[in-house]
Amino acid sequence: MARPRIALISNPRSTGNLAQLPRIRAFCAEHPDIFHYEVEAASQIGDAMRTIARIEPAVLAINGGDGTVQAVLTELHNGGYFGTAAPPVAVLPSGKTNLIALDLGARGDPVEALDKLLGIARADMSPYLVARELISLSGGETGITPVIGMFLGGAGLADIMLYCRERVYPLGLPNSISHFITAIAVVVRQLFGLRASFLPPEPEMMSIQVRREGAITARFSFMFVTTLERLLLSHEVGSGGSGPLKFVAVEQKPFTLLRAFLASLVGDLGWTKLDGVHVEEADEIAIEGDASKVILDGETFRAGVGKPILLRPAQPLSFVRLAA
Repeated sequence: MARPRIALISNPRSTGNLAQLPRIRAFCAEHPDIFHYEVEAASQIGDAMRTIARIEPAVLAINGGDGTVQAVLTELHNGGYFGTAAPPVAVLPSGKTNLIALDLGARGDPVEALDKLLGIARADMSPYLVARELISLSGGETGITPVIGMFLGGAGLADIMLYCRERVYPLGLPNSISHFITAIAVVVRQLFGLRASFLPPEPEMMSIQVRREGAITARFSFMFVTTLERLLLSHEVGSGGSGPLKFVAVEQKPFTLLRAFLASLVGDLGWTKLDGVHVEEADEIAIEGDASKVILDGETFRAGVGKPILLRPAQPLSFVRLAA
């Protein structure tokens, strides 16, 4: 019997899987060249990877949100299950935000995406393979061992992401409406200086040090580090440096966030100097502050005074882009 072309790791607790997992299971049952492994906790992913490595699939597919993707990438990086020949990774559009899936051209129905992936895995995959740099996060208050991801939000952005997850998503609204409500709340707080329990909190002071550029200490209304190519911005972001980590930070100053947003719409972000807006491509970034929070692909980490979080490039991986 031929070995499965696809090994699929599913997280049943992912929000998107609550409704879709029965259909995913049924599809996998009809297609023996898909090996389906379900995990309910990050601690089970290591066992999943050991089993999948023995199968030697052509593609490792992930059915879960960005947090599940991060946990699998971390195991791939730290576990060495496949030696130097890890299979390319595909991500189904199954989570709430799906930034990683969107970057790889996966959107819409996860079963339809899996069907398309199966067709790709049965043929010549080379037109669909892309290399992606990864972020390695270590240090912080608890001395974190390397965690691997692709999008990190910090400062006010981390607070906004937590606000959306904890205060808006529980309302049960569609994602697009939840994100719109969150955006309105941010604008109200930022432009009018309002403070209330139903609005996102005020950002804390944070120090960010970009190698070669020195330290920036300020309150940031918006900060992210990513290796993704496709984000919410519709234009390429200009920057200094040539490192793999794309860094954007906007200080908490009157109308600075609005100016940065308008610059992104017309393609000027990073190309035109704006007061309080920092755009860089770096090899290493250190984040330090008093219990400053960052979120890497859905998981929260904290930096402390004298205990910075360090961001460095990790070994690139090959991914399957569903839109060639």
